Amino acid sequence: MSKPYNIGHSLRKSEAEDVAAERRKQVVVEQVMVDQLSRAVLSDPEQSTRDDIHKEAHGLLGLGTAPMRFRKRTLHETKIRTKSGLTENMLSNKLCFDSRIISRNGRDACRELIGFYFACDKSLTVYEFRQFGKNRTNALPFIQKGVYQHARGQKKGKSYDLSDFYIGANLTFQSVDHNLPESVKQNAILTLRVISIDEAAMDFLKAASMEFKQECSKQVVDDSKVFRKIQGILRDTLSKRGVRVVTGLGKYFREADKSRSGFLSQAVFKEALKAFHLEVPEEDFESLWLTLDDSRSDKVDYGEFTRAIFGEMNEYRKAFVRKAYMKLDFGKTGSVPVVDIRKCYCAKKHPLVVAGKATEEEIKSAFLETLGESCSNPNEVSYSEFEDYYEGLSIGIMDDDDFVNIVRHPWGI
Repeated sequence: MSKPYNIGHSLRKSEAEDVAAERRKQVVVEQVMVDQLSRAVLSDPEQSTRDDIHKEAHGLLGLGTAPMRFRKRTLHETKIRTKSGLTENMLSNKLCFDSRIISRNGRDACRELIGFYFACDKSLTVYEFRQFGKNRTNALPFIQKGVYQHARGQKKGKSYDLSDFYIGANLTFQSVDHNLPESVKQNAILTLRVISIDEAAMDFLKAASMEFKQECSKQVVDDSKVFRKIQGILRDTLSKRGVRVVTGLGKYFREADKSRSGFLSQAVFKEALKAFHLEVPEEDFESLWLTLDDSRSDKVDYGEFTRAIFGEMNEYRKAFVRKAYMKLDFGKTGSVPVVDIRKCYCAKKHPLVVAGKATEEEIKSAFLETLGESCSNPNEVSYSEFEDYYEGLSIGIMDDDDFVNIVRHPWGI
């Protein structure tokens, strides 16, 4: 009798979460419009008043040719309509997208980022939705509005255009050019992954754009073939022991990374593959390395290396893993005590428990043991360790809904 209630309750909970997410997005949209219109109006050169021009011509202003931002201007002297300022109509032709930071740091990986690409001037901005206490929220600029170029990859140096925005796309920025949190600035390149997109706005902008063409270069196609070939070679091995291989490799890389830079040499990666009995032909490894080490530094981000050889769970699955971790790490510290994991994990709906083939305690103990093996600190679980566990689990589960249920039920999300 409880099943219909549970399904109904789960649907209502999911709908409430969607409504809350939409409300958060609306707050950010309104803030972006206010910020950009205010900036456009206040920085417009037409804001010089006639009185200013007269005084400056007679040397009475005392500021020489100082920029307008240093001059005193009262509110009643500020014009709302200007010829060169951005108008609300121009700003409304925008593409809204959600994104996440590709990071091994839980606090950064779980930041709520909402971005906007403006068709009028091909600029983009990214805002972060922040919760302060129970009742206070704010939308703060994360990447200031501007025209940016790809910071790495096949399109390095080229400006972003409409074809660069799709689910799964990576947006790269030079960290030094932005006012970012210190933890994010530790990497020279900030990579944002697009996780959802306003499809209706995209269709409208595509139809309005004379130059939209989404085409992959031959190099991009060749690179993806290399990844697919290696992933195919390793698929059989990983389908049998995916969780232990992915979590074990993650731990191996973290311990090998003495400088905590997130980058390791070719020799370390080869040794790791050998230690975990992952056979990759030498010529395929060389092709993979040439693709990943585009800066020719002989070092590669080990998160990127892992994603290349194993593949990566899709953004739909990833969203539930992040949601589960955020529920555990409500203080957004980037790590969760094992005692909290034990307290929150519920095995009641596990298939083996439902079938009477295992007890809840047995399933919980097995989960904690496997997760614990991957942890550098036996008393806490970092975001990267938690993600590695589900990344490995994801490899052997074909259906998205089956995977989501495996994540949703134990954590009550």
